[in-house]
Amino acid sequence: MTTTLHETIRTQLRRIDGLSIRYAETDDGALDNAALLLSPWPESVFAYESTWARLGEHAHLVAVDLPGFGQSERSDPLLSPCAMGEFIIRIADAFGLEHPHVVGPDVGTSASLFAAAFKPDRLRSVTVGSGGAAFPIQLGGALRDWVLSPDIEPLRAVDSREIVTTAINSIERNKPSDAAFQDYLTSYAGDRFFEATRYVRKYPEELPVLATLLPTIATPVQVIAGKQDTFVPPVNAEYLHERLPSSTLELMDAGHFFWEEAHDEFADLLIAWWNGGYSRASGGQRR
Repeated sequence: MTTTLHETIRTQLRRIDGLSIRYAETDDGALDNAALLLSPWPESVFAYESTWARLGEHAHLVAVDLPGFGQSERSDPLLSPCAMGEFIIRIADAFGLEHPHVVGPDVGTSASLFAAAFKPDRLRSVTVGSGGAAFPIQLGGALRDWVLSPDIEPLRAVDSREIVTTAINSIERNKPSDAAFQDYLTSYAGDRFFEATRYVRKYPEELPVLATLLPTIATPVQVIAGKQDTFVPPVNAEYLHERLPSSTLELMDAGHFFWEEAHDEFADLLIAWWNGGYSRASGGQRR
């Protein structure tokens, strides 16, 4: 099954561990130089529509909606950063990606770091940002409430279209295309947005575990954050940079959705990182 919502991104479905997973892949087939791009929330693989063509000139791309996000099938046991980290490795296995760069903004941040901790030397590098990482929790706006409120059951009655629209409207420039926006709305229709909150509500339990693992991660990590991010303040990125042995930190003039709002600069950072920047961040030297 193939669906086209953007001229450069063609989505397909593949079963991985019994789950229907939506993905997009470039056609070059150069698996020895590959990047695995993970969907942010409340978006999908189409979060990369503005950078897809440029990034595809520098690496074989596989973009994936993580289980329960975008339009991939949900599995409740996977809705935690730790479990999702293990599943990221299984995604790489399913696509034959032996040593990929992983790009995991937003909810992919903690999961990607768990993956790097669980499987040393399996990932070539990791790029993360705009995802909850610091403990004690350092979040803002509605996201803080979704993570920390004792009871969020009233959220179930809220129209997910309103939540997704409010989130996307926070992007001040370079908003997603109409096709991508409609895909985001479809991705979280019904109870899908509410059920996805199970993942971030695991932060209080699992971010302390991640904190103990950060100093052991030898994989080079590029940490990016938007200076104006009010949902996940830049202190989360600084927290990671201070604790990871091999990392770089980039603070962009953007809000939470920096991969869309500042997509040209985001692509520049990724391309420079893939073309050697990651190797200069390795070897135990934190920059």
